Amino acid sequence: MIEVFNDFSGWLISQGVNEDIAHYVRLSILLGVLTALLFIVEFIARKIVVGGVKRIFTLTTNKWDDVLVEKKVFNRLAHLFPAMAVYWLAPFVFIDFQFLTPIIHKLVDVYVVGVILLVFISFFNALEYYFSNSKKFKDKPIESYFQLAKLIAYFIAGIFILSVALGKSPIYLLSAFGAMTAIIMLIFKDTILGFVASIQIAANDMLRVDDWLEMSKYGADGDVIKITLNTVKVRNWDKTITTIPTYALVSESFKNWRGMEDTGARRIKRHMYIRPKSIEFVDVIMLDKFRHFQLLESYIIDRQKEIEEYNSANNTDKKETINGRNLTNIGVFRKYGELYLLNHKEVNNDLTLMVRQLQPNQYGLPLEIYCFANTTEWVEYENIQSDIMDHLLASAESFGLEVYELNGGINQ
Repeated sequence: MIEVFNDFSGWLISQGVNEDIAHYVRLSILLGVLTALLFIVEFIARKIVVGGVKRIFTLTTNKWDDVLVEKKVFNRLAHLFPAMAVYWLAPFVFIDFQFLTPIIHKLVDVYVVGVILLVFISFFNALEYYFSNSKKFKDKPIESYFQLAKLIAYFIAGIFILSVALGKSPIYLLSAFGAMTAIIMLIFKDTILGFVASIQIAANDMLRVDDWLEMSKYGADGDVIKITLNTVKVRNWDKTITTIPTYALVSESFKNWRGMEDTGARRIKRHMYIRPKSIEFVDVIMLDKFRHFQLLESYIIDRQKEIEEYNSANNTDKKETINGRNLTNIGVFRKYGELYLLNHKEVNNDLTLMVRQLQPNQYGLPLEIYCFANTTEWVEYENIQSDIMDHLLASAESFGLEVYELNGGINQ
């Protein structure tokens, strides 16, 4: 073949081309022919090799191979064939400039490494897309693992490119990087911490995509939309986006509301302040009134019978109300609140339910309503909570109780 190229050079000289210029003319023509040939080689590679693989994969029932086609993994493989052609033809094209051949070969080697890197990146993108859309892995931090895989691929590709450019063995370069471990650790500190944190988060099932996360230090309160190697993105309820370092979720405290959502119920914990001056023993008139409250009818009868039996057995002097056992209006109201919640169709009776007193303070006696709504939907939950408090606040007066008002004070 070398003789053919020499004959071509002689033909140019016979046509009147200066001998010194003939070499450059031949190089220009050969470069043009090589360029056209590369387009033809890539076209054939795409049509025959890549096209054939696509047709085979589209005929299978597997979905993962369709993803490889969709993410154009094999399209990038087609770039290897023109590179092979350049590597093989370079000694002939640059026959008059042989000093350029080693440089061309190095550039081709670098190009091949780059193409292989892009193939691996496309392959990782395809796998990430496939696993992210799989029900089994949808709530796992898949993206962070593939980010690490891509980072390793870039690192290895960089080592090989430097190896080709410097003419040194990759092992030699790796040993040099080993001596720079401290610097590398400093540069990639966040990445290393993020990777370790991602493993801990996944292994302990601490957080998933779509979980409701609350982390006041970072102003995060909303749904997790993405977990990556370095960051966790949270879409807050006000539609802003908060970004949290992944390792912060392991080193610091945060609240995950997944347990509430899995239960299908959301806690109601509200209280009202009762003026102590309005709390009193139940007299005959009040007792007769309470008997007409449907929820309390059987309770009043049973409770009053129990109290009378106790006082009778202990010869209690009932000339003074304070003696013996007695009903109080706040005690009856607490029972009413409990029965009201038990009979409320939108309250979950299988979970903790109570109406209790808390430590009195400057505002009065706190009466806390503690139960669970049978929904986790925010608007519906707020409506249920408000309806319960509306009813109990309005009912307090029927028991002779006064709810604290800031302007009214406590001791009035």
